[in-house]
Amino acid sequence: MTKQPGDSAAAESERSEATDGRGRVAGTTLAPGTPVLALLALGWLAAMLWSTREAINSAAAGITALSLSAFALPGVISAALVAGAAFALFGVDLLARRGIDRATLRFVAAVATGLLVALAAAFAVNLTYADNATTNVIAGTTAAAATIGGAVAGARTAPVVGAVVAAALGTLAFVVAFSRARDPLFDLFGAGDTQESLLNAAKWVSRTESLLAGLVAGLLAFAYLTWARRRATRIDAAAPALRWPAYLLAGAGPGLLLLVAEVVLRVGGRDLLDLASALSEADAVAQTSLGTSRIDNAIWVLFVGALTAMIAFGRTLGPAHPDEEPTEDA
Repeated sequence: MTKQPGDSAAAESERSEATDGRGRVAGTTLAPGTPVLALLALGWLAAMLWSTREAINSAAAGITALSLSAFALPGVISAALVAGAAFALFGVDLLARRGIDRATLRFVAAVATGLLVALAAAFAVNLTYADNATTNVIAGTTAAAATIGGAVAGARTAPVVGAVVAAALGTLAFVVAFSRARDPLFDLFGAGDTQESLLNAAKWVSRTESLLAGLVAGLLAFAYLTWARRRATRIDAAAPALRWPAYLLAGAGPGLLLLVAEVVLRVGGRDLLDLASALSEADAVAQTSLGTSRIDNAIWVLFVGALTAMIAFGRTLGPAHPDEEPTEDA
C-alpha cells in the first residue's frame, strides 16, 4: 500500500504529541525529587540496620540480644518498606522520562528495583550481623518489606507515591526525635510511683506522639503534592490537577505503610517474637503491649494524616465562580 504524503507528517505529529520536550509521556505526571527521596530512604534504612546491629552486639547475654532484636525489628521493617518504595519510584521515574510508561512494564520494573534493595539489605545483614537464627529473621523480613515497598511504587499516580514516601520518611524521623521528649512528657502527664499512674502517663504520651506524627504526615504529603502540582504546571500549563482523593490517600499513606509493616512483622518475624515472648512472663506482656501500641499508632497516623491533608487541600480551594452559582429559581 502506497503511503500518502500526509501520513509521515501525521505520524510525526502523533509522536510529538505522545511525548513532551523532556521525553515524558504526555498526560503522565512525574514525581519530583525522586533521587533525593531514594538517597534519604536508603540512608535511613542503613542507619536503622546499623543501630540495630550495634544494639545487639552491645548486649552482654544472648537473651538480652534476642529481646533487643524483637524490639528493633519493627523500625527496620518500616525503613525497608520506605526504602524499597523510594528506590523503585526513582527507577520507574527514569523509565517514564524516556517515554516508557506502560502499566505492566512499570509494575515489573518497580518490583525488580525493590528486589534489588531487598537483596542488598539481606546481604548487608548476613555479612555484618552475627550468624544465628535472629540474623536470618531480620534479613528475611527486611528483604520482604523492601520488595513490597517496590511493588507499591508501581502505582500509576507517581506524585501520590512520592508524597507517601516523603511523608513516611518525615514521620519516621519525627518518631525518633520525639523519643527525646518522652521523659518530660511522662512528668507532665502525672507519672508517679504507682503502676497505674505510669500506665496512664504512657497512654497519653503514646497518643500525643501518634497525633503529632499524623499531623506531620498530613502536612508533608500536602506540601509534596503542592510542589508536584506547581512543577507539572510549569512544564505543561494544561496538566490536569490532582483531585481530593489523591490528597486523602497521600495523607493516609504513612499510616497504611505502618500497618503493612506490622503485617510483615507478624508473618515473617513471628518466630523471633515468639522467642522473645517465651523469655519470661514480663517479656510476653511487653511484646503484646508493644504490638497493640504499634497498631494503635498506625491507625492514628492513618486517620489524622488523611484528615490533615484533606483540610490543608480544602483551604486552597477558592470560592465558587459566580457563573457556577445556582440561581434563585434553581
